[in-house]
Amino acid sequence: MSAKRAATPATGADRPFEPQRGWCEDEVRAELPGLSLVHARATLASVGRSSPPALRRRLHELSSRWAGPHAINLRQRPVPAAYRVFFRHIGLDPDVAPTPIEEAMLGRMLQGGFISSNLLADALLIALVDTGVPVWALAAAAVDGSLGIRASRAGETLGRDRAAPALPGGRLVVADSSAALAVLFGEIAPGHAARAVTGEAILFSLQVPGVPSLHVEEALWMCGSMLKGPW
Repeated sequence: MSAKRAATPATGADRPFEPQRGWCEDEVRAELPGLSLVHARATLASVGRSSPPALRRRLHELSSRWAGPHAINLRQRPVPAAYRVFFRHIGLDPDVAPTPIEEAMLGRMLQGGFISSNLLADALLIALVDTGVPVWALAAAAVDGSLGIRASRAGETLGRDRAAPALPGGRLVVADSSAALAVLFGEIAPGHAARAVTGEAILFSLQVPGVPSLHVEEALWMCGSMLKGPW
């Protein structure tokens, strides 16, 4: 009986959380050495519309920690600085289009703190603020095959939804085997983002030169652990 149980494939909450490296188009790898996508499948616990009290308390603690001089000196930290350098390398001005961690800090200053939303949003925010590494979440059911990074094709749309917007050719995207699912450091395709309900999500992060693999894997593990609960 034990042998039969061991042969049964793990599903849902029983599946081990295992971050994996995604693929990268040869041309992108040659032009942007050091850019990498790391992803993992995660299970979302059922907690209703609001976030668990433990996560709301954690956001309150982070709001108190990231105030005044700490927020002002954020850009001097190695990981945020690495993302700023990479933004400029791909033609984005981080002073106009902020990096994810700087956008989160701007929201904290404007709102007076990190505001709780739901389990998924709070887990993504806490992982970002704690590590400086951004994490995004796709609905697992909307992903076809493995994830990777490539340039968009002429005439391609962002996602498979009927309302999918058109993409210009040559834009860097996160894609699965058949469609672009997100603009690199940008919007997720309509109908492909994970929702704050019970189910499975594909968490992914983007590692850039100067950001240690340990930080990226920590962000994913942290987020996956918070999503699983127990709540």
